[in-house]
Amino acid sequence: MNKYNYWLENVTDKEVLRELESIKGDSEEINERFYRDLEFGTGGLRGELGAGSNRLNIYTIAHATQGYSNYLAEHFSSPKVAIAYDSRNKSDIFARVAASVFAANNIKVYIYRELMPTPALSFAVRKLGCDGGIVITASHNPAQYNGYKVYGSDGCQITLEAAEEILAEIEKLDMFEDVRNIDFDDGIESERINYIEEDVIGAYIDAVSERALNPKDIDKAVSIVYTPLNGTGRMPVTRCLRENGYTNIVIPPEQEMPDGDFPTCPYPNPEIREALEVGLRKAEEVGSDMLLATDPDADRIGIAVRDGEGNYELINGNQMGILLFNYICSIRRENGSLPDNPVVITTIVSTRMIDKVAAEYGAEVRRVLTGFKFIGEQIGFLEEKNQVDRYVFGFEESYGYLSGPHVRDKDAVNGALLICEMFAHYKKIGKNLLEVLDELYNRYGYFKEDLQSITFPGAEGVMKMKKIMNDFRENTPENIAGVKVVGTKDYSQGVEDLPKSNVLEFQLEGNISIIIRPSGTEPKIKIYYLVEGDNREKAEEIICGFREYFSGL
Repeated sequence: MNKYNYWLENVTDKEVLRELESIKGDSEEINERFYRDLEFGTGGLRGELGAGSNRLNIYTIAHATQGYSNYLAEHFSSPKVAIAYDSRNKSDIFARVAASVFAANNIKVYIYRELMPTPALSFAVRKLGCDGGIVITASHNPAQYNGYKVYGSDGCQITLEAAEEILAEIEKLDMFEDVRNIDFDDGIESERINYIEEDVIGAYIDAVSERALNPKDIDKAVSIVYTPLNGTGRMPVTRCLRENGYTNIVIPPEQEMPDGDFPTCPYPNPEIREALEVGLRKAEEVGSDMLLATDPDADRIGIAVRDGEGNYELINGNQMGILLFNYICSIRRENGSLPDNPVVITTIVSTRMIDKVAAEYGAEVRRVLTGFKFIGEQIGFLEEKNQVDRYVFGFEESYGYLSGPHVRDKDAVNGALLICEMFAHYKKIGKNLLEVLDELYNRYGYFKEDLQSITFPGAEGVMKMKKIMNDFRENTPENIAGVKVVGTKDYSQGVEDLPKSNVLEFQLEGNISIIIRPSGTEPKIKIYYLVEGDNREKAEEIICGFREYFSGL
């Protein structure tokens, strides 16, 4: 209540003030908005839009930016940052607020004139020699959310150590008295704030285009339906595809233009079928065999392909990771460009099938913690040793892919180009991607993965999540849904030279793993099932038992 009253006394923005006044006397609502500050972690900030310290608004954005500014001033003599923002409500406003705070702290700012995808921010940080950067986005969350992703000078999202240092700086600051600010237009006029121009955008598109493999005799006139889900992908994805010869692209008009309310897909996540329904109807209408969909900040991409009976089937992130890796290696081996000792980088929660496919091409598999920044970090390690050419692919189960070192985050523009090329290549030889996937299962065995997310909202939810993780650590189950537990890995203690993280892995009989972790950006516990089964039916039966076992959390 003291924090609430302090905000009432200091807020000057009329919209935020109106919202604060509207909850007077509502102790429950006041508690939800002020029982904590939005948690700053390696993903930066993410939360619901609204007034309060536990909401995303111009004040929490400015507060975080001042802390980040202090961190940059401590580590760099004349720091520079880049800023991008997506189509979400208030993203453009928050980007300008952040730019104004950076500029007031004598940090040179480069900001995109228009909304741009997250990978374009990673590219700009490196291209412009910046010491950091931010993207205003909440990725694939519902419309009431927004966020603040923070990047380091390497183009990766910040490390655990950097996040802790920035958080320490933020916690020193009063929300209102300690935040510096200048007028955005004054910042532009004084050139403390600078727009990122077309040459950088064009260089990004060119860098993605360089990842094309262009196998012989493919028909680039294949029919493609693409939906940006009212996000940032429309310009860069269609521009990149068209510049590479894929011009037969249809976009559903309902989801073409940026719209932070996401009126036709309340949960704009290309992983789920509901978000793709508009695109699927358009694909059926125009007779296309493939649908592409990118999330609002265009770092993730999902697809659906038509099977032999005319139905559209979604290909999940693990399956697409395997398809793309196999395609890249097979084409590069064929044309003689596959490096010696190639490297594929993935996460601890992604499919174990990659090990068998990688062995086919003599590739080293590197596993990292969840989060594409750790994949980007490994690319940096290769670069330091002058071995970056060994890197051929990186992917994570949550629909993130990257086939080159041009950025250090997942890149749906890169993914879209490669998927279209792969689709056209196999279509030329009479196969669809589902048939290719079945061939890979027949060769390497059937692998099935699933993710169960359990939500714990509010202040009580945070405490309950902590208790669940502690209980599992202290009381390892002997079996899970009747399958014997034969080993555990507690990543909070450090495992295989990975950074310590609040993640538990149960290893079960039959080459099965179950991995449990709290989400870093949402009030959820995520449970990953990684199963190798005799066939799809058997694997699905095993996973069904696991889901039932954990549903009572």
